[in-house]
Amino acid sequence: MARQIELNPATHITVGAVGEPGQRSFYIQGSRSTQVISLLIEKEQANVLAGSLDTLLKDLAEKHPASAQKDETIWSDMSLREPVESLFRVGNMGLGYNDDTDQIVLVAYELVPEEEEPNVVSFWITREQAKLLIPHIRNTVRSGRFSNPGSEVSPKLNGHVH
Repeated sequence: MARQIELNPATHITVGAVGEPGQRSFYIQGSRSTQVISLLIEKEQANVLAGSLDTLLKDLAEKHPASAQKDETIWSDMSLREPVESLFRVGNMGLGYNDDTDQIVLVAYELVPEEEEPNVVSFWITREQAKLLIPHIRNTVRSGRFSNPGSEVSPKLNGHVH
C-alpha cells in the first residue's frame, strides 16, 4: 500500500547533488524536526522545479500579495543533510498553493509502473523558502559544468569534443 508523507511545515528544503560531475545523483530533501526525507530526482527535474517555482512566485505576487512579513526563522543552510538515503525515485512533481496558510506545497510522486499506486511526499514551504531555493537549484545544476584546462571536452558544447 502506498504511503503519503506530509512535511507541514518543512523547516528545511533543498536540492543537492552527490558525486562527481557527469556522475552526479540529484536529490530533493526536506525535513521537519528530526524527520529527514530525501528523494532521488533527475537533473532536468531540478531545473524544471526552479523554473516552476519562479513562475508560481510571480503569479502569487500578483494574485495573492504577501501578507505582512512574518517573523519566522528561515533555514538558509542549503546543504544536504547526511546521510542522504533516498526514500524513492521521483516520477512526477507538482506545485500548489494554500491561500489560508500562505504556503506552497511541492508534491513528489514515486516513479512506479502504471498499474501501481505511487508513494507521495508533500513538502509545505513558505514563499521565502521557495525564493531561496530557486537560485540554489540553478547553481547546483550548473555546478557540474566546469572547464577542465587541457581537456577536449567543453561544457559549452554539452560534452561534445570540439
